[in-house]
Amino acid sequence: MQQEPQDLIRPSRKVEGISAILLPFHANGEIDWTGLTNHIRRTAEAGLTPAVNMDTGFANLISEDERQKVLRATRSTLDGGAFVAGAFVGDKPGAVFDADAYYSQVEGIQRQGGLPIVFQSFGLTGQSDEEILRAYEAIGAKTDGFIAFELGKMFAPFGAIYSLDTYRGLLAVNKCLGAKHSSLSRQLEWQRIRLRDDVRADFKVYTGNDLAIDMVMYGSDYLLGLSTFAPDLFAQRDHMWLNGDAGFYELNDLLQYLGFLAFRPPVPAYKHSAAQFLKLRGWIESNETHADSPSRPQSDISILRDIARRLDVLDES
Repeated sequence: MQQEPQDLIRPSRKVEGISAILLPFHANGEIDWTGLTNHIRRTAEAGLTPAVNMDTGFANLISEDERQKVLRATRSTLDGGAFVAGAFVGDKPGAVFDADAYYSQVEGIQRQGGLPIVFQSFGLTGQSDEEILRAYEAIGAKTDGFIAFELGKMFAPFGAIYSLDTYRGLLAVNKCLGAKHSSLSRQLEWQRIRLRDDVRADFKVYTGNDLAIDMVMYGSDYLLGLSTFAPDLFAQRDHMWLNGDAGFYELNDLLQYLGFLAFRPPVPAYKHSAAQFLKLRGWIESNETHADSPSRPQSDISILRDIARRLDVLDES
């Protein structure tokens, strides 16, 4: 018999938080490298692990040279500190799995001291379940460890949510340390937590559900785009959960309110919401987003300002 979700709740658990870093842009469309490195540093100092070249970092829209520059800037900023980085292989529908391209990506990340998270691609997800698992085994052979990634199509057209049998096979890939789950479905994530508990207790289920950030209560850790809006407050929330502080619920509710606004359709426009919010906080100079990414209306700013006031992170002195 399956457990009811409330039976999965794990009070006073230490939560591992990884935060997908927004890549900010100047008003002229150029990357704001100072804003990026400041945000990487700020995130690490809050106690979260920065994750660069993720969807939040426009990994599928920037060039390979820009992705490499992000890696170098991250390593320099953290001076040996831990970080995660997306291993992204751009391809087209119908493409075959490009193992060499993935090997190049993960090896490049490791040279800079990062932990790779393996993005899906048309070539990877277009295979049979058995071939997908063999692909992860082959990638693992080139790494000291990696994080896998299930990405719903609302985030990217090359994404896929695996069957539970395939996920079980992923747990058997020794070099796979965990997997980010971005289906936006509590039920699917609860299934993965139960399977993890039964099969491989050290495997990390990283929630990517920005519409249910309380999944940390049930045994998920997280790798979220929403946390880039407020890494300081996510760290505070996690500390409250560890210490049994009931303030966790109120802070989580406010952060979730922010998530509901930011992650409404079209979902990829959340990155513009992040830029708007971070500019309100005075953390970046411009709220521009990548030219090829969807944007939010200017009217959102007044709502975001109200949320920032409720969270007490707006400096109006």
